[in-house]
This record gives sequence, C-alpha cells and structure tokens, in this order.
Amino acid sequence: MYEMVIGLEVHCELNTETKIFCGCKTTFGAEPNTQVCPVCMGMPGTLPVLNEKVVEYAIRAGLATNCKIREISKQDRKNYFYPDLPKAYQISQYDEPLCENGFLEIETQNGTKKIGITRIHIEEDAGKLIHDKEKGTLIDSNRCGVPLIEIVSEPDIRSAEEAIAYFKKLRAIILYTGISDCKMNEGSLRCDVNLSVRKKGAEQFGTRTEMKNLNSFAFIQKAIEYEFKRQVELIESGGEVIQETRRYDQVSGKTFSMRTKEDSNDYRYFPDPDLMPIITSKEKLAKIRSEIPPLPDERKKVYVQNYGLSSYDAELLTNEKEVADYFEKAAHYAQNKKTLANLIITEVLKLVEEDDIKIPPKSLAEISNLANDNKINSSVAKKLIKDIWNKDVDVNEYVNKHDLLQINDKILLKQYVLEAIADDPKSVLDYKSGKTIVIKSFIGKVMGKTGGRANPVIVTQLLEQELIK
Repeated sequence: MYEMVIGLEVHCELNTETKIFCGCKTTFGAEPNTQVCPVCMGMPGTLPVLNEKVVEYAIRAGLATNCKIREISKQDRKNYFYPDLPKAYQISQYDEPLCENGFLEIETQNGTKKIGITRIHIEEDAGKLIHDKEKGTLIDSNRCGVPLIEIVSEPDIRSAEEAIAYFKKLRAIILYTGISDCKMNEGSLRCDVNLSVRKKGAEQFGTRTEMKNLNSFAFIQKAIEYEFKRQVELIESGGEVIQETRRYDQVSGKTFSMRTKEDSNDYRYFPDPDLMPIITSKEKLAKIRSEIPPLPDERKKVYVQNYGLSSYDAELLTNEKEVADYFEKAAHYAQNKKTLANLIITEVLKLVEEDDIKIPPKSLAEISNLANDNKINSSVAKKLIKDIWNKDVDVNEYVNKHDLLQINDKILLKQYVLEAIADDPKSVLDYKSGKTIVIKSFIGKVMGKTGGRANPVIVTQLLEQELIK
C-alpha cells in the first residue's frame, strides 16, 4: 500500500494599488501592456524601489499563520528565462525569507491536524502568455511586477481532501487579513502541488513532481488523484518517477510533462545589488500585529464554546469571512444556533454566488426558529429558503399563506399512513419478512400525500406500529 506525500506552494497576489518595485497600477483586466513602465519591463539602467505596503502585507500573512518574522531579510535574483519575464530574472527571496516556521490547523473527518508552513516570502509576478491560433503567442506584461507572496508548506499533507482543507483554510486567513481578494478565477490565488508516493510506514520520501498553477479546488483534487495513481502504477510496473514539472489538463483530467524540474542551485540565486535589506523593527511588528482582525480560528472557538457547534461545522462557517459575518448576524435572532448553522451549511452555501447571500439574516433565523419549534420540517425549510431567495418577505406570513406548516396531528397522519400501507401490500410483506428499508418508501408516499408537510418523526413511529400488525 502506498501513501501520498504533498506540499503546496501557494502564490497570492497582494491587493496593493501599485506594483512591488514601481508606481504602475495593478488593476485586473486592463488593456494589455497599458500598466507597464521601464522598471517593470526590465529596461537597462532602471532601479527598483520596494513598495513598503508589500512588506507589511507579507508580515500580516506571516503573523496570521504563526510564523516567525525575520528582523533582517534580503531580496535575491532568481535567474531563469521565460518569455513572459522581460528581465530574464525574478526578484524573490532565497535563504532569508521574511517569514518562516509557521503552521495552521485544519479540520478533517478524523479531527484536527497541524500543517507546517516552511516560509512566506515576497516576490514579483511574471507576465501572461496569450495563445492565439492566428497571431501565435502574445505577451501581456501588465502582470509583470504585481506583488506576490509565496507560501510554502511542509510536506505534511497526506490526501487530496487534506490539501483542499489546507488551501481553503489558508485562503480564509488571507481574506480575513485583507491583503488579497483571493479571486482564483483571476489568478490572484493559485498553487503548485508537489507530490510524491512512498510505501506506508516508510520514512524516506519518493521522487516528487510539481503540478503548476492550479486555480480551483476541483482541479487541485483531480490533479492530485490522477498524479498519485500515475506514480503508483509507474512504480509497480518497474518504472521510475522523474523529478519534473507537469501541467494538469482540465479536459482529459490527466497531468502531462512540461520540463524537468530545476533545483534551487539551477536558479543561480544571488542578493539583488539594487535593493537594501528589509529591516523590521519590534515597534513596526507590534503595530502590524495590532491591526490584524479576529481570524477564522478565533471565531471558530467562539462557535464551538458558545453555540455548541462541532469543530468541523465551525470550520465550514469560518472559511468565508462573509459567511461567518452572516452567521453571526442571523445567530442574534436564532433560538438554536446549531439548527441555524446546519441550514447555512447544507442549503445556503449551495445557493451562494460570489459570496453574496441573497436572504436577510433575520429571515433565515425565522426559518430556523420554525424548524426548531417543529412548525415546519427540514424539507419544507429547504424549500422555503429556495422560494424566498432574493425576496424580501415576512417568513411567517409566507408560511401561513402557502400552507407550509408542519402536520403534527397524529390522528390525521395515521389516516395517511393507513392509505399508504393499503396502496402497497407487497412492501408490507417485504417489511414483515425483514426488509425494513422499505419503510423509507412509505415515508415518501406519506410526504407526497401531505405536500411534504408531515412530521417525519411521527410518521415513522406510526408506520413502525402499523406495519407489524
């Protein structure tokens, strides 16, 4: 049996107004090559000037992920040639990153797990290649010099599910700090997945491959699952995994080799002679720390202790700051916070588009209260959320007007139960012969006869009584 060993390199564009070493704007979607200057185009004789906001934002990310912040760090030139990098080198950080030795905790089905963060460093982004069938490959240099932080995890991740949980948690933390919009569809947040396999119980890592620029949770999961299967099959057939960079193809669902993977010494790092060391005073560090708002884990702790939520559910609610804000507003009106949380997790999150919840917090709390008081059942609550989505209505009036109140009358429900049993004598015999699962069919029939308004608990009790007669 094999296990996967995964480390993520997450690239996050910072939402500063200007680029890292010049005064060019960072606006997404501008006309190609309109947000460039001699500095970010790497013209001879130009000198970079570090944007102080970039350092502040990187430190925020470091503090929010429990990193140690270096008092003195430097910037280095990483030498390699790609057509979308005009200077033919990237200003990054090598052996003295701004932040290092941090961690964050994720919730898995097996409980809490700590994932180490090796380092967070600042660097400049490269441009963008646009492939056109008629014109060939075009270069848009607007993105050159857009400030990035790269967040490198320890190889502590052992499944695609853990990788997604880590990436979501990291995204949540970044959003809470306000340093990036994390729009994955615009490339503001993307990750490279380093994956190797080894026999379970083995200590030594296998040879890793790197899958570049994955920008959706679905693609990350599929790429990991495919690459794990590919490496295991290769080893089992007597082959050898090669250290290389691969790309994930969304159409085929497969990974394909791009180039052999470089080691750090191939980049010929050396300190950038045009940039001074970055010095972070204790006073500056304390000021930045004081400006960080409550983070996901702080809110999660409150939800668990004060509202009785599970750690897993609390994690789901705090992964999006807007969702957590919404939950807290609705919780002010809700009798049972767990019922409210369940409605948000199971129903509201499915309907959310771009983090915009289109039902007032008080309205959702009123639906939660009706469900908590057994005035409506769970299926009606779900239907109700969809029905009044994007509508400003009085929930109680709507429920009464559309006759949605739950039927709790045992005498009335017994009539429906007896009708359902009379309509299907074969399933009655199946139930009596031990196939008790058919009771679900009877429940469904009663629900159908009552327009989904029957109390499922009472219906189940009545069916169990009648079916054994």
